[in-house]
Amino acid sequence: MNWPFLIDTFFVALSGVPVALLVTVVSLFIAVPFGFLLALARIYEVPVINQFAKVYISFVRGTPVIIQIFVLYATIPLILSGIFEKYQIDYPIYEINPLWYAFIIFSFNTAAILIEIFRSALQTVAKGQLEAAQSVGLTTAQAYRRIIIPQALVSAMPNLCTATINLIKATSLGYAISLQEITLKAKVEANLGYNYLEAYLDIFVVYLLICMTVEYLFKWSEKRLSRYKVATV
Repeated sequence: MNWPFLIDTFFVALSGVPVALLVTVVSLFIAVPFGFLLALARIYEVPVINQFAKVYISFVRGTPVIIQIFVLYATIPLILSGIFEKYQIDYPIYEINPLWYAFIIFSFNTAAILIEIFRSALQTVAKGQLEAAQSVGLTTAQAYRRIIIPQALVSAMPNLCTATINLIKATSLGYAISLQEITLKAKVEANLGYNYLEAYLDIFVVYLLICMTVEYLFKWSEKRLSRYKVATV
């Protein structure tokens, strides 16, 4: 075991944390509203959109994340190339920063997971809650914002925590598209002297620390939201 390398590479891996967290936050920012709207479409069985959501969820569930990364990373430039060529836009498509692809790929994957999380959480709230809110003059949007969503979040928090942690861990696959995140930075250092064991141990520790912190934050949030449980009794 090369201890000096292990210590030095730990800080190199740590320098990739901002990128991993940025991808996580932006992906959630995109996926949460998209997943929530499709969850509502599934609950109310909106024609076409409901069927699309079912196919979308099945595709994401049935394929490995790494395959989704390769497929989307190869497909997006082709689509953009066709669009840019049609409208005569001169832009170096193949020089786009991999970070933008990461946002799209991980948002695509996470949104499908959030659809089912939101759908199951919303269904735990009694239908009478919405009817009661409307009877006192609240609009549907106001009822969801003030009553339905806070109660649903109580049920959704454990699954949201799991989805977020899985997303953080999935960013380690960003090395496949040359994303300068934790795994790629550590592996580049390991290539110099073939110190792969030390590099992987560093990656292990960094992700463990991040995920433990996120889990603590979700537990804290869950306690804060627990006051809404009273409304469901």
